[in-house]
Amino acid sequence: MHPARIVELLQPFLSAPCHSEPAKAGEESAVLSPAQLKSISTYIDILLHWNSRINLTAIRTPEEIVTRHFGESLFAARHLFPKVYPVSSSASSVLKDFDSEFDFKVAAARVADLGSGAGFPGVPIKIWAPNIALTLIESNQKKATFLRELARALTLTDINIQNARAETLTPSTFDVVTLRAVERLPKVLPVAATLLSPNGRLALLISSAQAEPTRSALPNLTWGLPIPIPNSQSRILLVGQPEPRI
Repeated sequence: MHPARIVELLQPFLSAPCHSEPAKAGEESAVLSPAQLKSISTYIDILLHWNSRINLTAIRTPEEIVTRHFGESLFAARHLFPKVYPVSSSASSVLKDFDSEFDFKVAAARVADLGSGAGFPGVPIKIWAPNIALTLIESNQKKATFLRELARALTLTDINIQNARAETLTPSTFDVVTLRAVERLPKVLPVAATLLSPNGRLALLISSAQAEPTRSALPNLTWGLPIPIPNSQSRILLVGQPEPRI
């Protein structure tokens, strides 16, 4: 897919204010570099090729993959790892390469994507914030094989594919744990919470109807307000953190 079309489709997710705050005067949209756009295009090609052999996603068209999968994933990435852009008169160019000028508030964060499947949201978060240490947890062997091939094709570094159940991983390991479109969410939530470091964040891409059951399932986490995802009537980003230990 042409980079300009990817930018056009992602614009609602990259221009929405972070943390549900009103946009400030002169606030700029997030910018994807040419390298990031190329990675997204390559990702789409590989996903469509593999999807013809194993069921990775029910979404079959490139444009829907961009808006449904990459849009939601990058929206979460912006909130988890905000980038600070330099003041520049030419900053509105969506294809300008700012990679060397990005300032991440969390350096080398340890991120786990639980039940990664086709790689969302974990791999787009890695594309957005390449300095993170990413672990993709996927118990299905065929899907884990796809994720390894994807990581090789995108030349991603500091990425670990765990073909295992999350229960077998070391507790209190990760700074961020993400969940999206997982089956049996109430059963998985306590497992995800055990993987969090004391100051970690659990980031959930869920429906608004799942927000209250999620809070009830993990009452020991402090939850932020649900953040509506652009172009969706019910999808939200919900982030929780362990309560401070006394």
